[in-house]
Amino acid sequence: MCNKFSLKYTYYIKPHVAMLKFLLTLEWKAFSRSASFKLNLFLKILFFLGAIYVIGLFVLFGFLSYFLLEENGLPPLETINKYLIYYFALDLTLRFFFQKLPAANIKPLVVLNIKRSQLVRYFLGKTVVSIFNIIQLFFFIPLCGVMIYEGMPVLQVLLWGLSLLLWIYCFNFLNLLISNRPVFFYITLAIIAVVGVLHYFDIADLTVFTAVFFTSFYNYPFLVILPLGLLVLLYKGTFAFYSKNLYLDAALSKAQQEVKTEDFSWLDRFGTISTFLKNDIRMIKRNKRARTTVLMSILFLFFGILSFGDFVPGYNNDFMHVAFGIVITGGFLLNFGQFVPSWDSSYYPLMMCQNIKYRDYLMAKWWLMVLGTLVLMALSSFYLYFGWQVYALILATGVFNIGVNGYLVLWGGAYIKTPVDLEKNKNVLGEKQAFNLKALLISMPKIFIPVLIYIGFKTFWSIEAALVALTVIGASGLVFRNRVFDKIEVLYKSEKYEALKAYKQKN
Repeated sequence: MCNKFSLKYTYYIKPHVAMLKFLLTLEWKAFSRSASFKLNLFLKILFFLGAIYVIGLFVLFGFLSYFLLEENGLPPLETINKYLIYYFALDLTLRFFFQKLPAANIKPLVVLNIKRSQLVRYFLGKTVVSIFNIIQLFFFIPLCGVMIYEGMPVLQVLLWGLSLLLWIYCFNFLNLLISNRPVFFYITLAIIAVVGVLHYFDIADLTVFTAVFFTSFYNYPFLVILPLGLLVLLYKGTFAFYSKNLYLDAALSKAQQEVKTEDFSWLDRFGTISTFLKNDIRMIKRNKRARTTVLMSILFLFFGILSFGDFVPGYNNDFMHVAFGIVITGGFLLNFGQFVPSWDSSYYPLMMCQNIKYRDYLMAKWWLMVLGTLVLMALSSFYLYFGWQVYALILATGVFNIGVNGYLVLWGGAYIKTPVDLEKNKNVLGEKQAFNLKALLISMPKIFIPVLIYIGFKTFWSIEAALVALTVIGASGLVFRNRVFDKIEVLYKSEKYEALKAYKQKN
C-alpha cells in the first residue's frame, strides 16, 4: 500500500506540484518586476482591505437574514429560495463584467515544454479560488449554521447549502464560456430582466416556480447530484474549449476580403489635430473593443430612469441624481477617456519617435470626448419628461464633464498605463480589460466633486444656485483650458518613458 502511494506521488502528484510551483513563481516575477509594481502593490492592499470589509458584510447578512425574514412574517427558507434567481442573475452579471479571466502571458508558456492540459488546468483552477466564489461561502455557511441552530434537519440543510455552492461554481465556469460568446449572456440577462419586470408590475410572478425548484434541493437532498453533474459537464466543456483554442495563432484575425475607405474631410476644420481625430474615429468604427465604449455610453444614457423615474426609491436622492447626471452625459468620456493613451499602446513607441506635438495628441482626445458629451447631452433631452429641473441638472453635469472631468480623465490616463490589445476584444485565458481598479480609483473624484458642489450649494442656497455653480465651474474650465493643458502636457512628458516600459509588457 505504501509502495503504491509512493509510486503515485512520484509519477503523478510530484510533477503537478512542481509545475504549480513553477507557474506561481513566474506570476510572482511578473508582478514584482512590473513597471508599476509600487502602484499595483498599493492597489492589492486596498483590494484586500475592501475584500475584508465585504466579507464582514456577507457574514453579518448570513447570520441576520434568517431572523430578519422571520421578524417580518416571511418564511425564511421559502423566501430565500424564491429570490435566489435574482441573486444568481446578479452574480452572473457581476462576473461577466468584472471577473477577470486568469491573467497570464500565455504565448511564452505555450512554446515551453509544458503540456497544454497542465496550463489550462492551472488557469481554470485559479478561477475556483476567485473572490467571486470564496466571498459567497461567507454568506451561505453562516446562513446554514443559523438554520441548523434553529432546529432544521442537519443533513437537509447541509445538502441544500452544498447544492447552492455547486450552482455558484457552475456559474463560474459558465462565465468562462459565455465571456467569449457575449450574445448568450445578453439573451440570458434579457430573460431575467423580463421576469423581473413582470414580477415588479404584478403581471406574472415566475419566482413561484424558482422557489419550488430550489426548495426541492432541501426536500429531496439526493438532488444535489444535479448541480454536481452539471458542474462536471461545464468544467469539461470549459477545459475542452480552452485546450482547443490555446494556440499561438488561435486569435489571429481573418484576412479581409475588401478594403473600405472613409472620408473625414469635415474634420479638417480642427486644424493639426484633425489627423488624430480621424484615426480615433476609424479605430472606433473598425475595432470591436473601441465600439463597445460607444455602446456602453448609449446604455448609460438610460441609467437615470432608475433615479429620476423613481423606479428604485433608494436612488431618488441628490447624491444619485448628480452621479447619474455625470454618467448620462459622460458615458463616452468615462469609458473612452479612462484608456487614454492606452488605446494607442500597440504603436505608442513608434508614435513617440515621430515629430508629433504632445499638445495636439492630447487636444484631439479631449475634443473627441467633448463631441461625445455634446451628443449625449442632446440625446438625453427625453428627460424633460421628468421636469425641467432634471434636464437642467443633466445639462449642468454635462458642462462640468467637459470643463473639469475631461481634464481629470486625461490626467488619470497618464498613471493607468494599461495596454489595450486592439486585435481582439477578449483574450483566451487572458484579461478582458473591461474593468480596471486603477481607473475606478481615479474616476472617483469625477463623481464625488460635482456631488459635493451640488449638495453644498443646494443646502445653503437653492437648487438653482447649485445648477449655476456646476455650470459656472465647468465653463471656467474651458476658459483656463490652455493653462490646464500645459500642466497635463508636462505630466505626460514626465511619464513618457514609464508608459513606454509598461506598454512593452504584455502581462
